[in-house]
Amino acid sequence: MSVLVVLMAEADGISNPELKERYGLKLDGRSREKLNGLKLVESRKEGRAFVHTLTDTGWARMAEMIEAGIPLPSGSAAAMCRALLTGLSRFLSRTGQRPADFFHPGSDTVPDTAPGTVGETAVSAGPPAAEADVTERIRAAYAELAPEAGAWVGLARLRPLLGGFTQAEVDRALKGMIHLPEVSIVPEHNQKVLTPEARKAAVSVGGEDKHLISIEAR
Repeated sequence: MSVLVVLMAEADGISNPELKERYGLKLDGRSREKLNGLKLVESRKEGRAFVHTLTDTGWARMAEMIEAGIPLPSGSAAAMCRALLTGLSRFLSRTGQRPADFFHPGSDTVPDTAPGTVGETAVSAGPPAAEADVTERIRAAYAELAPEAGAWVGLARLRPLLGGFTQAEVDRALKGMIHLPEVSIVPEHNQKVLTPEARKAAVSVGGEDKHLISIEAR
């Protein structure tokens, strides 16, 4: 379970050496084969090490576990983790989001502390310059299309106004914007009304396609 929580928090591929260095954990042998067999984790060989990522099934399992309560041992460290997970569960329930909406790859530096201790994390002041540029273009395009702040706009209408950026760059910026308090990016609940263009324009977060964006006034 600890490895699954770490993979969720990392939200990106992490190698065995990184797991060991950052968290004092390892995922190899039978434990890796078991999680691979359950389709919770995907492992690929890069050089001499395996790199692990949560699968869509793994993300869904973590969402269930957060809602139900992840089993933790006793002790002060467990109490701290329990409090954080409870707060996360309340946030996800209140906002209607999923773990994949909350955790995403970033450039935050990892605290240089030994496993089992808590240190200070050096957090970047904001998104990389290129991503910030895309984000501002998205805001400008949204303002051009939305009749008012907070209105829903389809990504299929938004993307054509973002010429000059690749789909990957736009997707990365959209995933980063999900965590801004004034931004919501959600799936179209009535899948029957989706056009091929709308499906193609969706951004996939945690295995779920999202088609609509809303940006409230800052």
